[in-house]
Amino acid sequence: MLSRTADSLFWMGRYVERAGNIARGMQVALRMAGVSGTLGSMHDEWRNLLVSAGAEHGFRAAGKAVSPDAVVAWLALDPDNHSSIANCIEVARRNGRAVRTALTVDMWEALNDTWREMRVRAASASGEDMLPGFLDWVRARTLLFNGAAADTMMRNEGWLWVHLGVMLERADNTARLLDAKHHALAGPGSEGAVAYAEWQALLRSVSALRAFQWMYHQRLEPRLVAEMLILREELPRSLVACHARVQSALERIAESTGGRRGEPQKIAAEISDGLTVGIEMVMAQGLHDWLTARIDRNIELGNAIQRMYLSG
Repeated sequence: MLSRTADSLFWMGRYVERAGNIARGMQVALRMAGVSGTLGSMHDEWRNLLVSAGAEHGFRAAGKAVSPDAVVAWLALDPDNHSSIANCIEVARRNGRAVRTALTVDMWEALNDTWREMRVRAASASGEDMLPGFLDWVRARTLLFNGAAADTMMRNEGWLWVHLGVMLERADNTARLLDAKHHALAGPGSEGAVAYAEWQALLRSVSALRAFQWMYHQRLEPRLVAEMLILREELPRSLVACHARVQSALERIAESTGGRRGEPQKIAAEISDGLTVGIEMVMAQGLHDWLTARIDRNIELGNAIQRMYLSG
C-alpha cells in the first residue's frame, strides 16, 4: 500500500475517533459543572476538559480566558482549533475522500453524511439548548462510522491502518481523561460527594458505568475505577485493550510489508509490557506521573509510525 494511502486511512480513523472523544469529554463537563461548584474551584471542569482534550496550549495561545462558553466554542466549532469537533469531521472527510476507493460504500456514506449534516448544525450547535443534542449526535455518528468499518471493510491492510488510527487515538484519550481526573482518583481530592460524582461521570464518558457494576458488584472506589480503565482487558476502551489492538495491528502491518519491523513495534511492545503491572504499583508510583509517562509514550509511538510508514 502506498504510504499516502495508509496515511489518509490512519488519520481518517484518528480524527473520527477524536471527534467522538471530544464529544464524550464535553458531556462529562456539562454533567459535572453543576456539581463542582463555581468556576475556578479545585474541580474546574472546563479547564480539565481542555487538558483531557489536549487543547489547553492552543486555547491559551489564542488569548482566550477559561469560561464555559469559550471552552465549548473552542472544542466544538472553532476553526482555529485543529482538534475541534467541526475540524475533526472536516479533516476526516478530506482524508476519506482522498482514498475513496479504499472505503466501503457504508463507510463513505457515514463519513460524508456526517460532514454534510455538520455544516447544517454548525450555526446552532454550541447553543445552550442545542449542545446536549449535538454531542449525542456526534457520538452516534462516530459509532456509526466505526460500526460500518467493523462490519463492511475487508480485513486487509487498509482495515489495519484505519483500526490502528482508531485504537491509538482511543488509548491516548483514555489516558488523558484519567489524568484530568487524577485528583478524584488519588490523593486528598478523592473523597466526598463531588469526587464520587466525578468517578461516575468518568465511567459514563467511556460507556463503562454499567460495566463497572457488572464487573465488581460493589460501590465505586477510585482504585477500582482506575484499574478498570487501565488494566481490565474486558473493557474495549481500557489502556490495556487498546494497546493490545495497536500491537496486533502493527505486527500484521509488518507481516504485510515483508516482515519489516522497527521502532513502532518495539515501542508498542514496551507499552504493552508496562501494562502488566498491578493497580497497586500504578497508584504507588503516583497516578498522574504514571499516566503522563503513558501519554508521552503514546505520542512517541505515533511519531515512530509516521516516520517509518507514512512519511514516504
